[in-house]
Amino acid sequence: MRFRLVKRNLLALLGVSFVVVTLLFSTRVLIVSDNDTSGPSNVVQVNRGIHSDEVVKFNFGSLPELTQSVYNANYKQCVHNADKFPGEPQLVLVVQVHNRPEYLRLLIKSLEKAAEVHSFLLIFSHDYFSKEINAIVQGITFCKVLQIYFPFSTELYPNEFPGQDPRDCPRDISKDSAVKTGCLNAEHPDSYGHYREAHITQTKHHWWWKLHFVWERVHAMQGYSGFAIFLEEDNYILPDFFHFYKSMIEFRKNTCPDCDMLALGNHNGLTDFTRLYNKVLTTGWMSTKHNIGMAISREVYYKLMGCSNEFCTYDDYNWDWTLQHLSGTCIPKPLKVLVAQGSRVLHTGDCGLHQKENCRPEWASQKVEEGLKMAKDGLFPPSLTLNGAEAVEHKAHMKNGGWGDIRDHILCNNYAKRL
Repeated sequence: MRFRLVKRNLLALLGVSFVVVTLLFSTRVLIVSDNDTSGPSNVVQVNRGIHSDEVVKFNFGSLPELTQSVYNANYKQCVHNADKFPGEPQLVLVVQVHNRPEYLRLLIKSLEKAAEVHSFLLIFSHDYFSKEINAIVQGITFCKVLQIYFPFSTELYPNEFPGQDPRDCPRDISKDSAVKTGCLNAEHPDSYGHYREAHITQTKHHWWWKLHFVWERVHAMQGYSGFAIFLEEDNYILPDFFHFYKSMIEFRKNTCPDCDMLALGNHNGLTDFTRLYNKVLTTGWMSTKHNIGMAISREVYYKLMGCSNEFCTYDDYNWDWTLQHLSGTCIPKPLKVLVAQGSRVLHTGDCGLHQKENCRPEWASQKVEEGLKMAKDGLFPPSLTLNGAEAVEHKAHMKNGGWGDIRDHILCNNYAKRL
């Protein structure tokens, strides 16, 4: 019944007058039980995590069964290995996962080698659902693991919004032609005259939904006062990742209390690591530099939540460029970030959203192993040194488009609704 209701209500998105009611209802399904009577006690019960002996069974047999599995998993929030590793997590890592299992295996391999990993909570947020990826994640035995599932994945809506409806306007059709043909979103091209592509819009949707779900809905995060560090499936962490994180926390407390965020990674890899192994700098947050190993506190999450409408309507399909736009506009004081110059997060992916061919994870693995041999003497530094303090200011940029459809704006905005 739950699947049929969500499906029917999402179909109503095709008429703008029904959008708000539709998505409010759909979002509500994520957070309340079938017996909800709108009382506070029911909402509290939703977030009860369960232990690994009560694993939610995923059924891939049909689209309705898969959708029901997704909603059940988000409702029950099974924490794997909870009995083996009791107590509150010392660090929460949130990994956004699509469909690159070999890179995901590399990330998990690096996590297994990380010092004190047994004290972590790993949250894997999926927008692609497969037996292989579930098996990889559920094979983790070295710390607590929670899987959450993006319920508006294009996989669950292959022929309708938020997937690609066959009645949607083609990407490159002119607006005049679109209006004449009567395609669904004719009135809402992006800033460059292009119409939405579902596989392009999904990453920003998933990132914003994940941010809300992690901080607002995940039971295991209630009472957690540390940072949540956001990774992607094609990242690789160094063995002293947690040690360096704790050093950054201490450094921030003593030297940079106005630093809003941490960046444990950068895009320089292990270049010059032996010189920069214990160096940090402070600067304004920039998309192209600080979107890897990004650590966000609950306080910063609330700042972002206050800018939900601006995030959700800004015509850029990239979450990180959108975040840079918010820093210094909707968020009056630009976000200040404390950056690890000797990166503790590596980017292994040689393919992704725009490149699908010639993906060679085995080359990435070899490159990482060779780099770590050279970097090993710089791991676990006893203290950190400030190597620069750059200006913290708003950095304007040319928006990339791809996010002009009003349906995307409304769906995105409703992730933040508290019902």
